[in-house]
Amino acid sequence: MNELDQFVKQGLKVKYYYRYTDDFIMLSTSREELVKQKERVDLFLRENLKLNLHPRKVTIRKYSQGIDFLGYVLFPYHQIVRTRTKRRMLKKLREKVEEYELGTTEKDSLLTSMDSYLGVFKHASSFKVKKKIRGLLRRVDEKLMAE
Repeated sequence: MNELDQFVKQGLKVKYYYRYTDDFIMLSTSREELVKQKERVDLFLRENLKLNLHPRKVTIRKYSQGIDFLGYVLFPYHQIVRTRTKRRMLKKLREKVEEYELGTTEKDSLLTSMDSYLGVFKHASSFKVKKKIRGLLRRVDEKLMAE
């Protein structure tokens, strides 16, 4: 993908381009410019890397509407965790707490998972979600105190 990076930065002269593995975003003040760049990137990928852009995953939208990237939705002055990602993480964490309460998961494993999820939410505006996770942690602590 280094070839794509070089093409976008040097060939297309895109100032705001960010890529992580096979996901990338390009920012511009001009919608028309983005449409042209998308077509050139699509052609470059097909001809040089034998790859295709996923037709349903390419969007051109205003930054103020939020950019869906790597599990977050990025806005001009803040970011949030994508709703689907948040729901999936909370579901898995609740399952992990239930496994702990049933004795099928160790406390260290549970705490590692909680720390991991809190780390994801640390990079976003997510006060309510962090509060839910801390509530689950209190539930576990109360169980430990009762034992």
